Order: sequence, then C-alpha cells, then structure tokens
Amino acid sequence: MRLFVKVVEGRDLPTLDNNGPCDSYVKVRLGKQRAKTKAVKKSPNPFWDEEFDFRVSNLNEELKVSVLSDEKRIGHVKVAWSVVFDSENLSLGTVWYQLKSKRRKPKNRKKSIPDDISINQQNSPKDLTSSSDRSFELSREQISSFSSKVESCADSITSGAGEFESIIKDKANAALFVEGIRQVVHGRKVKDSLHSTEDRCSLESQDNIMRLELSEAPDDRLDMDVTFDELLKTMQCKDQGCEMPETLSGGVLIDQFYVISPCNLNSLLFSPGSEFALSISELQGTTDLKIEAWKEDSGGLNLKRVLFYTKAASKLFKALKAKEEQIYLKADGRHYAVLASVSVPDVPFGSYFRTEILYCITPGLELESDEQSSHLIVSWRINFLQSTMVKGMIENGARQGLNESFGLFADVLSKNVKPLEIESGSNKEQVLASMKHEPEPLWKIFYHFYGNFTVFIFIFVTLYMLLHILLASPSMIHGLEFVGLDLPDSIGEILVCLVIFVQGQSIISKTRRFFHALKLRGGNQGITSQRDGWLLTVALVEGSSLAALGSSGLSDPYVMFTCNGQKRTSSIKFQTVNPLWNELLEFDAMCDPPSRMDVVVYDFNGPFDEAVSLGHAEVNFLKSNLSELSDVWVPLDGKLAQACQSKLHLRVFLNTSNVNEVAMEYLSKMAKKVGKKMNIRSPQTNSSFQKLFCLPPEEFLVDDFACQLKRKMPLRGRLFLSQRIVGFYSNIFGNKTKFFFLWEDIDDIIVIPPSLASVGSSSLMIILHKGRGMDAQHGAKAMDQKGRLKFHFQSFVSFNAANRTIMVLWKTRSFNQEQRGQRDEIKVESLQLQENESLRNTEEVKMSEVFSSSLSVSANLLMEAFEGGLLEHKIMEKIGRLDYTVTPWEENKSKVHQRQVKYRFDKSKFRYEGEVTIVQKKFLLPDGNGWVIEEVVRLRGVLLSDCFNVNVFLKLHLKYQIESASSKPSACNVQVSLGIAWLKSTKHQKRITKSVMSNSDLQIKEMFRQTEKELLQDK
Repeated sequence: MRLFVKVVEGRDLPTLDNNGPCDSYVKVRLGKQRAKTKAVKKSPNPFWDEEFDFRVSNLNEELKVSVLSDEKRIGHVKVAWSVVFDSENLSLGTVWYQLKSKRRKPKNRKKSIPDDISINQQNSPKDLTSSSDRSFELSREQISSFSSKVESCADSITSGAGEFESIIKDKANAALFVEGIRQVVHGRKVKDSLHSTEDRCSLESQDNIMRLELSEAPDDRLDMDVTFDELLKTMQCKDQGCEMPETLSGGVLIDQFYVISPCNLNSLLFSPGSEFALSISELQGTTDLKIEAWKEDSGGLNLKRVLFYTKAASKLFKALKAKEEQIYLKADGRHYAVLASVSVPDVPFGSYFRTEILYCITPGLELESDEQSSHLIVSWRINFLQSTMVKGMIENGARQGLNESFGLFADVLSKNVKPLEIESGSNKEQVLASMKHEPEPLWKIFYHFYGNFTVFIFIFVTLYMLLHILLASPSMIHGLEFVGLDLPDSIGEILVCLVIFVQGQSIISKTRRFFHALKLRGGNQGITSQRDGWLLTVALVEGSSLAALGSSGLSDPYVMFTCNGQKRTSSIKFQTVNPLWNELLEFDAMCDPPSRMDVVVYDFNGPFDEAVSLGHAEVNFLKSNLSELSDVWVPLDGKLAQACQSKLHLRVFLNTSNVNEVAMEYLSKMAKKVGKKMNIRSPQTNSSFQKLFCLPPEEFLVDDFACQLKRKMPLRGRLFLSQRIVGFYSNIFGNKTKFFFLWEDIDDIIVIPPSLASVGSSSLMIILHKGRGMDAQHGAKAMDQKGRLKFHFQSFVSFNAANRTIMVLWKTRSFNQEQRGQRDEIKVESLQLQENESLRNTEEVKMSEVFSSSLSVSANLLMEAFEGGLLEHKIMEKIGRLDYTVTPWEENKSKVHQRQVKYRFDKSKFRYEGEVTIVQKKFLLPDGNGWVIEEVVRLRGVLLSDCFNVNVFLKLHLKYQIESASSKPSACNVQVSLGIAWLKSTKHQKRITKSVMSNSDLQIKEMFRQTEKELLQDK
C-alpha cells in the first residue's frame, strides 16, 4: 500500500528573528521514511507544490508534517493513517491544516499549509514507481478486472459474512485486503490474505492473478508496448512530411551506424518496455528513476513523456535532482527524432539554462545481406533562458560531462546492437563532393563596392555640377579672384565643396580596394598532397552573425586557418555578415598529427590598412571527436564576436594512410634519439590510455613513468607520454586526479638539482606558455608573474631515463613537420637568392645606422646568441619570432661562415604577419677584436609587402659589428646598420621605408636587451 502526500503551499508563516521572512521548507515523515521539499527564499507565503509517496506497512503509523527554517521548527501537523483509510475514496483531498507549535498549542495567527493526501488503489495517471522499490505498473483494464472479481467473490461468501463493503469497514479484514493488494502489485500471489474466498472463486481469481503475473515481468510489458506502438502509429498518420531537424549547434556526441532497423532501434531506446534506460542509469549511478508514460501532445502531432531522476554525487556537487522532458518531433516509421530537454535547477545557475539533446534515427547504408542498418546521430546544445557572464564555463562543463556520459551510452548500446564500421574516407568524399565553390562574379564585387547611397549621391552631384557649368555664363571677378581662379562666394558654396571633396576621397578609397579585391576573390585553396602522412582537409561552409565594422552595417570577411605552421586563406566575401563560402582548403601532408588548428576571421580593409579581427577560435583535435568535427558550428571568441554571437560552419577531416605504421615509424625514430628500445603498446593498453584521458583513437602511448606531482602535498601517480600530450593520473583511495597538456604548450623544462625536499633526487619543472594548459590548472604547483603555469614532477624511479625521453619528445614536437622541412628549403632558397637574383653586396646598398650601444657582456659571450642554440631560440621567441629555424654555420675557403634562418612574425606582438628568410654570414674583424655579421632579409606575406601576395617585394641588408670594449674586457660595443634594396618599384616606397626602419629599430633594441638580460642571468 502506498500513501501519496502533496505539499502545496503555506500562508502567513511567522518570522523567527528580526531579519524578515524566513527560508521555509517542509519535512514529511511516515515511520522511518522521510522526505523534504526545497526551501523557498524569504517568503511568508511559500509555494512548494511537491509530491511524495510512502510505503505503508503498519496501520498504526502516523504522518507528521513539519515546517522548518534553518533546522528551526515553525510548526507541525500530525495526521493519523486511519483517518486517510476511513475517508471516502481513500483520499482527504486538498485541505488547509493549522500548524501547531512545539507545545502543541495553536497560535492565534493563521499559519497553515494545504496537503493533498491519498492512497493509490486505482490506476494513477502518473508513474508511481518508488525510489526504494521499482514495482511494475498495472493498466486500467487490469485493475478494473481484478476489482470486479474480488467483488464477485465477496458476494458469494457464505456463513453470514455479509456484503463486501462490510469487509472493508472491518479493520482487521481491511488490513488483510490492503496487504493482499500490495502483494499482488509487488508480484506475489495472494495466499494468506483472503482464505475464505480462495475455495469459492479459485478458478476466476487465479486466472486474473496469472494475468497480472505475466505483466510484472519487465521484458513482457505487453499492454504498455501496444500502447506505445499505437501512439506512434497515430503520430505517423498525422505526419505532415516535415524534414528531419538539423544537428544542434553544441556538437555531435554520437555519429554511428548500427546493424538494426530504425524502428527497432527507436523501440530499444525509447520504448517503455525497454531496459536500456535502466541499464544506463545503473552504470551512471543515477537513482530514483521515475519514467512517465508517453502521452499525446499538440493535438497528437507529438508524443511527450517526463523522466525524474537523481544524479550521482560528484566531487563538486552533491546528488542533484533532474527533470528530463522527451518529445517526439518526427516519427514516420523510418525516421525518428526525439528532443530531450534536461533541467537541473539545484546546480549553480541551473535556472539560467537547459541542456537539449537531439536523437536522430535514420535509415543507414544498404548492406549486402538482408539486414537493415540505422544511422544514429546524437547532438546537443545549451539553451540559455537568461544571459550570464559564465556562459563559456557552463558550455565547457556540459561538453565534458556529456562526452563522458554518451561515451558510456555508446558502449552499452554497442553491447546490445552491433555497430557498423564505415570507412572514414567514404563520408569525407560524400561531403566534399557536395561542396561547390565558384569565384564571385565581377559584377557582384562591383555592386558591393559601388552600389550604395554615397556613390549615387556623388554621381548625381557631379552630373548636376557639370550641367550647371554648361548652362551658366561666366561670373564676374569678385574679391581676391582673378582670371582662372573662381573662389566660393558664400558659406553654402564652401559646404558644397567640402561635401564633394569628402565624397571624392571615399570613392577613391573604394576604387583602390575594388582593384585589390579582384586579385583576392579566388582565395588560397591549398595544395593537394601526394605524400604520405596526416592529411587535413577543411571545408569552410558559411558564417553567421559576424560583427559589422563599416558604417553600412556590413563587413568584408575572410578566414585564415593555421595548423602546424601552414596557413590557408579563404576568399573575401564582400558586404555581408552572413557569408557563404563553400570552399575547400587542404593542408599539405604532415608527418605528425596536428594538435590544434587556429581560426581567425578578418575584415578586409584594403592593401595597406591593418586587418581587423572579427573573432578567433581554436579547433582542438584531442578534445573533439573526428566525427563531431565532420559537421560543426564553431563559436568565435573575442569582444566583437561574443557581442554578436558569431560562429563558423566547418567540416574538418583528418586522416592518414595507416596509423600502426605511423606509430611504429615514430617509435623507431624516438628510440634512436633516446637511446633505448621502444615497442608499440598493446591495443588494450592504448585503448585504456585513450579512455583515461578521453583521447581520439589515433593517439598512442609512447612511455610512462611513476613519479610524484609536487603541490602543497605530494601526490603519487603516473606520468604518461604520447606523441602529442603529457598526462598525469593519480588515484589515492578513490580521489582521482588527472590532467594533460600539449607538447606545444611547453615554454621551458628546467632540471632542478637534488635537495632534501626531493629526497636527494633531481626533479623536473615544466613551464607552459602564457594562457596555455588552463584545463590542467588544478595540477599546477603555481602560476608565475607572467601568467605561466608550472608543474613540478619528482621522485622518478629512473630520473635520467625519464628526463632524456621527455626532452627528446618535447624538442621533436616543438619543431613541426613544416619547420623540420624548412632547413632544406632554406638551402634551396639561399642558392636561388645568390644565383638567380644577383645578391647585392652590402656596399652597393645605402646603409643607415639604426642601433649603437655598449653592452655589459663580452663579445665572445654575446656571439652565443648567434650560435643556433637554446639561448638564441629563447630570445627570438620572446621578441615575437615564431617557428625559428636555423642551419649550422658552414665555413668556406675564405674563412667566412654562412648559415640560413627562417621564422614568422607573431601577430600578437606585431601589426602584421608574414615569413622572413635570412642568409647570414660572419667573419672576424681585421684586428681579431670582434665579429661582423651581415645578413640579407627577405619578407614574404607581410602586410606592407604587397598584402597577401607571396612574391618577393624588397630585401633588407643588416650589418652587425660586435667589438670588444677597450676599457672593459667584460663589455662590448654593438653597432647595427640597415639598408633597403628594392626589387621592383612602387609609389608607396617612402611609406614602406619609414615603416620598415621604425619597426626594425624597435626589434633590434629589444633583441639585444633580451640577450643581455639572459646572459647576465646565466652568470
């Protein structure tokens, strides 16, 4: 027997102190069973509207309802169970109760709460499954049939037993009857409750009891399945042929084919008779699962049901109650779409958002056998009901939780249904085949630039003035005018001249931008790779709600992608904030798999104006599934992008020929550098490693070491090394700590000498770049003044082996595939510079002194900054020269050393981007008291160097003269001269010269300042 209690509201509750209305809540107790409502903040008339159910085993138990605030009792009400049982229809209805104080004396003021108390003997419209006892449900027909049989049996009772109603009124027999009903509902036969009726109605009662026993088995809920199928058939009849909904903007959680028909897969996931939901809840630790029946909604166009459950407690939150509404958006027998909306009001900011999950089931691929296949796509998004500043944190937390949850979902589903393995290339070819890009027609570009009100007014005023000149006669000479000079004669004429002058400047600027835009309308579509390795293909589909910078409320956006040092640029879309590209950009084959890809959206403002960023984003290949990236909306970061909620629609594909061969080749190379044998780990080990850190299947484990993570308290765990990440995992008495960061995120690795704190062994301090690895911040020992995270690892079993492996992997990963190939390219380019383009001598170029200073280091010590070691790389990175690559110095017959250098500018430190190629040579001064370094610099892709055109535009000649100071042996004098050699003429020569000279002066000063600082620190 179950007792249902609904606590509705309270009125005129007193205050317990002088702080105003209290935060009141209600506790309901029946025997040892307890329940509690949520607290209503600061209200004398709280509204709870919560329902509880209790299991009744003793008729002498008493229901006690208490109203409290901060564990202080305001009042209470007691209701005897016998009162509910004696009432009509076994229900008291909605009643107001007067609260009693602790001394059980009623207060003079009106304090009351309405309770709706009833017991369930008839079919309830809600799912009445208890959190402590999941009993099966009885349909309305079954209950009616059982009640009628009992009444017929009661009518046949002999020996003066009387009518059936008299049995109900008798307390002893009533208790037996109620217990009999309870035993039937819980799946037990009625053996001891109604002995007098078993002999007289055995045939009929046993027949109905057997029917009820059939319905209690969870796998055979026939009536519920039939009802569910009928509802789906009704919805199919009313289907208006609407299309399947698109994937939600948050991303794809599951994209998999299964060997099962769409109808059967739908029944497995959403049928009331399926045990799939229970299996998932048990594995996830979900409790108090209550599933309501499917009901028609919106006039039968949709089906709807509600699920209530309690999520398992975590380190950050206690167990939380959740409500999930599931709605069928489409069900036509072959296509199914179910939208689930989950709300967890007790989580921080839980009232601000809801998590929406879309399940789409469609027919899959045709199989050679007669079996059918289905395609399941599960996507998600966060629906914000109110604006909040922590939107990004909420989305990131939800993304991580959903990825873990649906990873378990996919595992359980794979055990019930066989997944269908599909080659990734087939899906890629289908998507890329649908992408069609055509350069924008010339007339459209012309219309975008000149089809506006300003141009029309200028044309009209110009024609009007020309017509006026033809019609007007020559005016008389006034004031300071003379023949040939006609000055304005009034303020109005001056204003007209100013307007025409301003509009004329605008037209000239538009014309300059128009002709330059003609060169860029095709974009850079990449290079089709013919080499083996990792191939990255990006399909740029469209953009949405981009920021508008022009006065017209529109922009001229284009997108730049950067991955492993390679750059690809899209075409420009003029005068739009919702551009449609449909372009393919392919990166050249890479030896190492990329970790991330940077995406920046710029607004085109002409050849010599600084490009303004409309937003940026990062595609992380380690934190995203490749199936998710195959069709994803990427939100843009940045002030302008966040204000407009800008986003890009991308389709990203990353594949390689053979992962195992790549892994074996990589391990063999690392083994030679490390000096020890490295074997590829077993598939089980790699799979466990991938699941531990939620990594993609192409990531493989290279090596692992036992160590301690030093924080406030040392944490014993294991350090895992792979081709792209450094990960740490610890499990101390169930307290798990895990994190990882990328090799590219590492700024420096410092070996700390042995000390008492490190138990006499060396340790490693890994320092990340500023702003990197923030997901692993909980594992960092500290953050320095520059905003860099520091991770301290100690107590290695074999420090030398661990240190050697970590340093080799870091240095190997720091120089990506394109950078490692630049050494050969530099040599080829240097030969071309010397042979084909007649490299000029320094004497032929007019040189100007840009820097002269005395440094507090010796000349020989300063020359270490030009030896290509770690010091040189560290200095160049600090001054904004990224991907810095040098070749060793080579001596020729005349004792002149020569080498090649290549790097690119950091956009965050310079107003422009581009690549620099340098040919350097050094030789001793005639007196042997110092060195001379001469270099020829080529700028490629720099904004002031013909914008995006990679053709060589100019050359820079620099001469460094480093001479030991005669007064101080530990000091030296540095003099730097700069000259520009023009390879082709341009009318912007003065402007470019001024910009190059000023920027070079600042860079040279900063370079020697950082060099002096680093050398003095090493002393």
